[in-house]
Amino acid sequence: MNQSQTVTASLEKEKSSLVSQALWIIGFSALTAIGAQIEIPHQPVPYTLQTFVVLLSGALLGKRNGALSQILYLAAGVSGLPVFSGFGFGLLKILGPTGGYLLSFPVAAYAVGLLIDQKKGLLRTIVGMAVGLLVIFSLGTLQLNYVVYHDWAASFTHGFLIFSWWDIAKLAGAVACYQSFSRIRS
Repeated sequence: MNQSQTVTASLEKEKSSLVSQALWIIGFSALTAIGAQIEIPHQPVPYTLQTFVVLLSGALLGKRNGALSQILYLAAGVSGLPVFSGFGFGLLKILGPTGGYLLSFPVAAYAVGLLIDQKKGLLRTIVGMAVGLLVIFSLGTLQLNYVVYHDWAASFTHGFLIFSWWDIAKLAGAVACYQSFSRIRS
């Protein structure tokens, strides 16, 4: 193989990798939208499967691509696509009671990817995903306090504690999925 063929092969491989990455980013953005529609209605913030997908996006795609998948998800919703819970969309969703949770998704995916990429293993996966959940519920509770409750105790109870049982189950599921995918990749 001459130098020209080597360069061409290298460029084709890089192009294929970029296409693959873009498809994974789009795929996880779509999965987040699907997770938003799997909900148990609750006011002011519903129970959904979005956080499950956010955790997996960071773990499986890595910090950068996981965050990009969630930025794409938010951009789709703000631009008018009905991807938020209850087929919601628009900037008002970002400014409303659920906005802090939504805006935390890219940060959480980045944190999960960062922590899991640094060191592999079951404990690191659990810790990384738990940190991701803490990011989501901290930012979500913060905005919920300013938009709805104006009382830290009520905000913490209705924006953080109430979701703990549901999110422990999602955390366990996300860890199990990630561990299974990791074994398949190896």
